[in-house]
Amino acid sequence: MPVIRFVREGRDVECYPGENLRDVALREGIQLYGLKGQLGNCGGCGQCITCFVEVKGDQSAANSLSGRTAVEDAKLRRRPESWRLACQALVERSVVILTRPQVSMGDQRRRIEAALGAPLPLGPTVWPVVESSEDDDEEAGDDEDVQNQSSTDAPATPGDEP
Repeated sequence: MPVIRFVREGRDVECYPGENLRDVALREGIQLYGLKGQLGNCGGCGQCITCFVEVKGDQSAANSLSGRTAVEDAKLRRRPESWRLACQALVERSVVILTRPQVSMGDQRRRIEAALGAPLPLGPTVWPVVESSEDDDEEAGDDEDVQNQSSTDAPATPGDEP
């Protein structure tokens, strides 16, 4: 599974290939938004650009996320190529991410170098196979029996109590 290394937070987080970067960050409690984004954001539609992040590393790091969307091209046209909207990016391979890149950290350079220096697991980029059990099939059959039984029941007469 791909790993997202959040530099500012000092955390590595696993996710499924193809999972939305914003969804993973919020699920894991990563502080993705600055003050404006906390007060109001578009909820992941790509309209407010408050969830932008910076992909750290070389060109291959940029390929760890899905390609830029038309929304990103429009909203980030005057921003560095390494900036992405978390709500529009899908994680394909392990990647190093700097949240809120516009806010500097005192030891930012050291943290970024350390994050890039430690190897990221490449991880398989496939969804895990979930085996269906026979119990699931039996339960589905039970539901059908209940539906068939309720449709064959005689309608209630006005004097009957529920």
